[in-house]
Amino acid sequence: MTSHSNARPRALRLVAFSLLVACVAPAGAVDWSGYFRGGPGATTVHGESRQCYGLNGPGLNYRLGNECDFYGEFQLAQAMKYGGVDFNAVLMTTFYSTATETGQSANLNDNHSIEQAYVEMKGVDFAPQVLFWMGKRRDRLDVHIVNTFFTNMSGVGAGFSNVSLGGGAKFAFAGYKSDSVNVHDGLPNGSNGGGRLHADFYDIAVNPGGALRVIASYSPGDSQGGVKGTSGEGISVEHVQKDFFGGGNHLWVQYSQGSLGLDQRFDPSIPGGTGTLTADSAARSYRIVESPSWQIGALGGQAIALYQHDETQSTAVRSISVGGRGAYAITSNLKFLAEIGYSQRRPDGAASEHLTKLTIGPALATGPDFWKRPELRLYVTHATYNRAAAADIANGLQAGTTSGTSYGAQVEIWF
Repeated sequence: MTSHSNARPRALRLVAFSLLVACVAPAGAVDWSGYFRGGPGATTVHGESRQCYGLNGPGLNYRLGNECDFYGEFQLAQAMKYGGVDFNAVLMTTFYSTATETGQSANLNDNHSIEQAYVEMKGVDFAPQVLFWMGKRRDRLDVHIVNTFFTNMSGVGAGFSNVSLGGGAKFAFAGYKSDSVNVHDGLPNGSNGGGRLHADFYDIAVNPGGALRVIASYSPGDSQGGVKGTSGEGISVEHVQKDFFGGGNHLWVQYSQGSLGLDQRFDPSIPGGTGTLTADSAARSYRIVESPSWQIGALGGQAIALYQHDETQSTAVRSISVGGRGAYAITSNLKFLAEIGYSQRRPDGAASEHLTKLTIGPALATGPDFWKRPELRLYVTHATYNRAAAADIANGLQAGTTSGTSYGAQVEIWF
């Protein structure tokens, strides 16, 4: 994270640069899009100004009325054509704070960064249908209600996509390299960071309305400042079903080994797709994720069921997550929201941790659909958990208690 004294000048420079790009571009040529969420909140937990409830692991934290941070991303894109070649320049700046308020002198957790800065090109004479790109880019897909990216190929790199394999199937390839290390690894100065290669086979038709995406990934064992790095391998198989009860369905089956990780929670300090760079081949993870979404009349929603197994030479952890969010449209602009999630984490040789979280509340929206944004929400969140969950400091729960209630307001918008 960046200290507050450096964060504000950096933020001003990012904003100024974004405005400069917009001003020098031809009128009407710049596409502006973005996302942000935030809002005030409080808790009944003694000694805490705000408390959120989740377990330390991917897919184990349900978001509605349960986000103790402030986040925004703002993107400028300009599409142009020259010499018969189409190209697009993209710049996305982000702001992230682990606190409710931002820009306060006491808040040392503000983080401003450039999330994406790349150029893509299509229409070159020798491969007119292929899309080429270079720069800092992300390709990721989450389950929205838990904000975990189960497909995540992001970082500084280069690649291509849209290579036809016949029958509608396509192929993409990308390589990424980070000069910095994962802050969770504790590696010495001089470390080389991590590299990743991804071979992506997608739009493979397997049934009416259903298609497969298969991603094979490899991480080379780069030397890490005198500490020998290890290689990593992984495979992700995703089935996407369209027209599923007015929504869709995603099913992932995934495996990784060595320095390639499956931990893809929302955290700007974790590079996409990189695990512990010095993990040996005994480090293995696999998971199965099922996530349907639906819209049946006034009732929309999304659900998840997850099982994940992580192991090293010395330990193993098994995680389970089951839950869902529903939105019932009372009128075209008024919804009632409810979300419930159960999470369990079972480390070998230690007590099992479990947590149940429930949120209810009304929301104003521009339409009755589950995905319609912006939403202006009021909420009450209640969580119960066991003492093992509270004792694990990585969960961020207050020790000495096994329940808590929070309440507040939140805006969420994408545009």
